Amino acid sequence: MLRRELWCLGSTAVLRSLLNPWALLIAPLALVSTACSGGDVTAEPAPTAISTTTRPVATTSAPTTVVERGAATENGIGNGRPVSIAFGGDVHFAPPLDSTLARSPLDMLEGVRTALESADLSIVNLETAIGTSGERQSKSFTFQAPPAAFEPLLSAGVDVIGMANNHALDYGQPGLTETLDAIAARSAPVIGIGLNDSAAFAPFTRTVNGQRIAVIAATQVLDGNLVAAWTATDTHAGVASAKRVDRLLGAVREARRSADTVVVFLHWGTELSHCPNAAQLELAPQLVEAGADVIVGGHAHRVQGGGYLGRAYVEYGLGNLMFYAKVGEGRETGILTVTVTGRRVDDAAWQPARIGGDFRPNLEPPAAAVAPLGRWASYRACAKLADAPSGG
Repeated sequence: MLRRELWCLGSTAVLRSLLNPWALLIAPLALVSTACSGGDVTAEPAPTAISTTTRPVATTSAPTTVVERGAATENGIGNGRPVSIAFGGDVHFAPPLDSTLARSPLDMLEGVRTALESADLSIVNLETAIGTSGERQSKSFTFQAPPAAFEPLLSAGVDVIGMANNHALDYGQPGLTETLDAIAARSAPVIGIGLNDSAAFAPFTRTVNGQRIAVIAATQVLDGNLVAAWTATDTHAGVASAKRVDRLLGAVREARRSADTVVVFLHWGTELSHCPNAAQLELAPQLVEAGADVIVGGHAHRVQGGGYLGRAYVEYGLGNLMFYAKVGEGRETGILTVTVTGRRVDDAAWQPARIGGDFRPNLEPPAAAVAPLGRWASYRACAKLADAPSGG
């Protein structure tokens, strides 16, 4: 979270094994070595340190080089100070989550709060229109939540809310007007939606630990009969559409010009599949070529594979996070934390979680985390991703 300093892992495999009893079980997946320093955010109060977590995580890691703190560099790592970014999957407030939202909005993400708050920056997908009126669209599933929907996310330490998805305009343009009004009233840090394409594609930008971070959100998933009505253009309000590939790539290139780290947060994939589809596999390398360092997505309602595509890190699908999911696989979720130093991806760790009977997520205890860690690692094969970076 931006308001506190990231705990310093600074580990070798031996140190991790001392801190974490599960480290020896996950060591085959990766040996982590990161250099870290005290966190700070521009115009924020002085951070306070928090303790390390001992939950098991699966990791992939890149070699690291210790750089003098604050030193200017010319090799793609900015000032050399790492930044951790946590990602969570799909959130909505359809029944029965609406009643929980009405009763106790501030603790709905309590079960994953530690994973979100311990990162320097955290990002989650909010998959619903915000408001109380509008024109319900002709589609299989429509979601709408009151403005209180922002509270569970913000209170749990979420810093960036992606709304480029196939439910943001479930109540049409009148519903979008309500949504944008609610965002403005709460000063919610929402990306991927706006009055025109410039606003929808505009990145969230923040300087963290002296590093300039840019996050862009877009959706590759839109119902065929609604594509025109939902897509933001220079004259039309809507969502940032990844179907406009050139527009998305242009936004990435533009962010690359001024950011040390460029993140693309996508809504894409085939529902109920653990493997990326052809459209995902085609778009990901184009984004990397345009300058993306980290690409993370959701929509499939299933956890998909994560790993390296050249020097960039890609996680195709995070699964649900707080969602009306009744089937076992739909309740499997987690928090992905990627640590970057400028363009260099130092580490990517998956912290398994599970959606409970109340449809709220909880981090898995050590004994229950081993199996989902193994499944997460196994999804990398069909994702065609590597367990280590390559290229310059």
